[in-house]
Amino acid sequence: MTAITVVGGTGYAGAAIVTEAARRGHTVTAISRTAPGTQAEGVDYVTGDLTQSVPDIAGAEVVVAALSPRGDNAGRLRDAYRSLAQAAATNGARFVAIGGFSSLRPAEGAPRFVEGGDLPPEFAAEAREMNDILADLATGSVDVDWLFVSPAAEFGSHVPGEALGRYRVSGEVALFDQDGKSAISGADFARAVLDEIETPTHHRAQIHFAY
Repeated sequence: MTAITVVGGTGYAGAAIVTEAARRGHTVTAISRTAPGTQAEGVDYVTGDLTQSVPDIAGAEVVVAALSPRGDNAGRLRDAYRSLAQAAATNGARFVAIGGFSSLRPAEGAPRFVEGGDLPPEFAAEAREMNDILADLATGSVDVDWLFVSPAAEFGSHVPGEALGRYRVSGEVALFDQDGKSAISGADFARAVLDEIETPTHHRAQIHFAY
């Protein structure tokens, strides 16, 4: 059993991770600006705003950051994640940042999608912010055991998908199926994240999950 704190534990990715972690019997704390109307059994829900101050993560063995760089968070997550990663390091916890698809590469050694000129303008700013967070982690701005997790291109509440009970794993290179599609459901993404937390295979690295 692992003590897991999920910052952004009521968002799409965060809530799925919280639910899966609780289902597996881990000690789970979910931190969000407001308490959810529906709460997973066995989860300790705490209110807090990471962009204002770092929450108390004492006792956490794994700290998952699952906030989205949009709305009130836009332009504020880079500093917030750096502070949270430092707190995780101070507490001896692993830091897991849930990132985006655009930080992946189409092929080994190729520029990341975010470095090209094809991003839709409405998503460009948040893609760059998440990629800056990856860059900060990769350059060692904080000495912490980190993981940057990139989901598939089709991932989110607008494309919830269904739980298939399977997934593939990559590093920096994006995965596509035989039809050229990159997708994963919330449930299978959470399953993949928890599998990695329980049996670590990547350290100080990017990891990617898709069908």
